Order: sequence, then C-alpha cells, then structure tokens
Amino acid sequence: MLAEPKWKALSEFIGQLSKEELIWVNGYLSGLVAAPLSDNSIPSTTQKITIAYGTETGNAKKLATDLAAKAKKKGIPVKLASLDQYKLTELPKEEYFITVISTQGDGEPPVGAKKFYDHIHHNGFKLPQLKYGVLALGDTAYPLFCKTGEDVDKQFEYLGGQRIAPLQKCDLDYETDAHAWFDQLIANLHTPATKTVVTNKPVETKKTVGKQYYEGTVLTNINLTAKGSAKKVYHIELAADGIEFLSGDSIGIVPKNDEQLVQQILSLTSVAPDTTIDYKGESSTIHELLVSKLNIRYLLDKSVKHYATTVGKEINVQKTDLLSLLQQYPVSSKEQFLKVVEGLTQIVPRIYNIASSPLAHNNEVHITVLQDVFETNHGVEKGLCTQYLESKYEGDRVRFFIQPNKRFRLPAADKDIIIIGPGTGVAPFRSFVAERDATGATGRNWLFFSEDQFTTDFLYQTEWQAWFETETLTRIHLSFKNGEENHVTLSQKIIEQGSELFQWLEGGANIYLCGEKEPAGKEIEAALLEVFAKATDGKTETAIAYLEKLKKEERYAKDLY
Repeated sequence: MLAEPKWKALSEFIGQLSKEELIWVNGYLSGLVAAPLSDNSIPSTTQKITIAYGTETGNAKKLATDLAAKAKKKGIPVKLASLDQYKLTELPKEEYFITVISTQGDGEPPVGAKKFYDHIHHNGFKLPQLKYGVLALGDTAYPLFCKTGEDVDKQFEYLGGQRIAPLQKCDLDYETDAHAWFDQLIANLHTPATKTVVTNKPVETKKTVGKQYYEGTVLTNINLTAKGSAKKVYHIELAADGIEFLSGDSIGIVPKNDEQLVQQILSLTSVAPDTTIDYKGESSTIHELLVSKLNIRYLLDKSVKHYATTVGKEINVQKTDLLSLLQQYPVSSKEQFLKVVEGLTQIVPRIYNIASSPLAHNNEVHITVLQDVFETNHGVEKGLCTQYLESKYEGDRVRFFIQPNKRFRLPAADKDIIIIGPGTGVAPFRSFVAERDATGATGRNWLFFSEDQFTTDFLYQTEWQAWFETETLTRIHLSFKNGEENHVTLSQKIIEQGSELFQWLEGGANIYLCGEKEPAGKEIEAALLEVFAKATDGKTETAIAYLEKLKKEERYAKDLY
C-alpha cells in the first residue's frame, strides 16, 4: 500500500501518460521488480567480458567455462574462447579480457596458447584500452610455478593494460581460490576506473592439501621387457604408510643426482661438502643442494648463460652439464662457484601414471617406467629419473607425492570404457581394469595397445590375458611392429574397428587415451576423427563437433606427455 501523498503523485503522473507510454512504464517497473535487490551486474558502460583459456590437460578450459557460466548468471555478457582459436586481431578491440592459463614443463605455455603468448611478447603494439585479469594454473612441485601466467600478466601491464584484479596463482586444488578471485574481479568492475588501482602483488596461493610427500619403500623393481628387446621398461612397486589415491592419478618423483658426480664437482671447486648457503629462503649444505635439489646434469640455456657471465667467458654449448663446464671453464674461487650455484634450476619432478588399483593392490603404488636414452655431446646418456629409479632395489626408499587427475576417472560401474594405451601409456589402464575387476563393475572394457615386438615388449601380457579369459576385459586389439615396415598400426586398428567403436560411444561408453603426444597421440586422435566422420555425414567438421561433444560430456579424456 502506498501512503496518500505517494498515491496522489503517482495518479497525477499516470494521468499525463499516453497508452504507449503506459506500456513502456509497465515494462520498466516489471524489470525493476524482477531484478535482484543487490547490484550484481557490470555498469552499463561495460558491454561484455572475454574469458580466454589456454590449456593442456583441460583444467583451464573447465574452469574458464565455469567462470563464464557464473558471469552469465550475474547478467554479464561473456565471450568464451580458446586461445588456440582466438583471433589475435581482436585483442586491440577488447575492453575486459580475462586469461585463464596453465604452465607446462620448464615454464612454457600450453601448445595451443603458444601463438597467443608469442604474439603479445614480440609484436611491439600497445593495448591502452585493455582492462585485464590473469588466472594462472600450475603445480607448486615445479620450480617455475605458474610462470606462463606471470609472463602474461606482466606483458599486459607493459603493453599499457590496466589490471582489474591481481594475478591469481593456483595450485592443483584451484577451484576455491579461482572462484574467490573471480568474485573479487567482478566486484572491482563496479568501481569506476578512475578510482580503481590494482597492484601487481599476486594473491597468496595456498599449498594444495594433496601435495603430501610420502617415503615409499621399494617392494619390486623388475624389467618388463624380455631379452632381445631394444628398450627397458621397469615395473616398480612402492608401499607407503597412509597413502591415498584413485585410479587415474599419477605420482611425482623428484630424482637425486649421482653421489659420485657430486663428489667430482666438489673436488674441482675445493668447496667443502658441509658449506652452508641460503637457497630459496632455506639454509642447506652445498652437498645436499647438489644431490637432492639442483639440476646439474642437463642444464637449461639460462643456467649456461649465467655460468658464462659469472666466469667471464663466452660459452656456446648445448646439452651440457655442470661437471663439463667446470672442467672446460674452471671457476677461480669458492665464491665464484657459489655464484654459479645461484643460476642453477631446481630438479623438476617426473610424473608417472599410477598402474595399480588401490582396491586390487592393497594401496600399493605401481609405476611403469621407460628407460630414457638419448644422445648428448658426451655420447649416449640416460634420463636422470630413470637412471635414479633403475638403481633402486627392494627395501630402498623413494620420496614421492600423489598428483590427482580429476579429469581421468573411471565412469559409473555399469558404463562401458574404451582404453587406448600405446607403449607405457597402457599403465593407467592396468589400474582401470584391475579396479573394475576388484569391484565387479558390469561395464564392458575394450583395450587397444601397441608396442615394438610381441615376444619381448607385450607389457603386462599375462594380466591382460587373464582378464580376457575371465571376461573382465571384453575386447582387446593389439598392434606390434615385429620388424615389419608395413605392419598394421594402432591407428589403423582403430579405424578397422570404427563401426563398433562408434556404437559403443553411441551407447554411452567413455573413451580414454594415454601415451606419448608425438606421434602416437596425434595419430590416434586423427584416427578417431576419421571414425566419427565415416559414422556420421563424412565431414571433418561433424567429426570434430562429435569429439568436442564427448569432451563436454566428460566422456573423452586424454593424458598425453
């Protein structure tokens, strides 16, 4: 009910309006009533925001999609774009631009975001109109945590952009921090630009609860390949108190450098092993740093450049190590060597898919490790972590952490799965099938696997055969080179079975792919697109759309490395 004065004023006002004006007022008042009491919208001067994501595993895409949905619920127009498809010519036209981006390996951008990353760093333009925010995803186990996000944030500032929220760096458990940051960013948009001052101080990132280190005991370390194989693949079993993981997860191992190598380095520099120095805010002995924390075998270019600057020499070498540099370009003093140490990078954890089921294998962590062998200036050498692991015997200790992979999970027990694992990519699928066997899952399981030789390289052969005989493994298709140039590849096997594979997917099956990105991963995904095209209208665009639909429904997951 209106008070008498208000009612009188309203009546007089209405009496002056035409029919068309009354209709307009009616719509206006309806809008006011329907609107929420709190102001959740961007000021009318803001037409839309763009949320662009760069992703390798899919986490950044999922998060960006969730944030876009949240913005739309608040009445904010949103354009969602993947950086691998984003038109770079649109960037100077953007007003509000949010970047959600992950970091790979040694601080590199995701493959799909590299073109965007290079564009903003090397084209010399300015973006004075840009109001931006950067949400960086990473893993605190890596020394260059969220490096790509840091680079993008700094470069936008350098190009003249105005930061509307401080850089947010997120660890593996990113949901809570990311959504809180986005809420604050939206709130900042309500503040007139002339009053908004956002510094470059990154939001504090909480260490993920899941980053707990375990001291595992080696139960088994055996070579899976037989005599005559051109490779070595180790099956290693670890036990640790209180360990928790799920099928589809991975573990991270920080390898140690060879003790003899460290002793050679210290003898060349005349530095006592117990010399204490401050590194990354912690006090450590030089011996501890060189053994457990610093990369001394395969130096990054920036470490070599730092070494050259420190000793005052011009050094043009690649794929070298600290010992070789010390032998060719000796340091002149203990102080100079300690300066060299400052330029060394930390040892990066090596990630391995877990090949065991927590139910079927009593919470033991099993991993499948291909011996990494490659050419350097000094001849053939082994990878740091594989050399470290192959030297471990029963009873030895290995320090590791669990890396959850929420996007690589088994579906409901009654759902079918298609699992494609060339080489050591088969590791997580041993976990999947063992888990389904232990739980009595009713969904069908179909394995595609490839390797070099049937007689020497058929990884976990007896287990796959046993599961096939007991019908836990419904179908299995194998591809082995066996020295033949024209052998049937795994991709060809997938195309041959394409009609039934598509029927499984139409029936609700999930499909998984794990293994090396190049060339196997790309070839297999190309084969899947060919299958989808043949099963639909023959068009590549339709096949791509079908694959995207599977991803959106979380029925296609890949873990490529």
